[in-house]
Amino acid sequence: EKALELFDELQRRGLEPNIITYSALISACEKGGQWERAMELFQELQERGLEPNIITYNALISACEKGGQWEKALALFDELQQRGLE
Repeated sequence: EKALELFDELQRRGLEPNIITYSALISACEKGGQWERAMELFQELQERGLEPNIITYNALISACEKGGQWEKALALFDELQQRGLE
């Protein structure tokens, strides 16, 4: 929750988040058991034109796995391989 609050504050101050910011947030969601929020952030970063990297995918896959979303985790793993991020 604290990480998401800081993210909101960052945006209120007019600072643009980058892929490192999003990867850290997705990782925080994974640790907090918020796989759905992690997926929302992943979608948002792509809508902003940012390219997810291997760290982003690893955090999101882990969030889905911890949330019992095995099919989503496997689909994301396939996607990262297709992008050549192995």
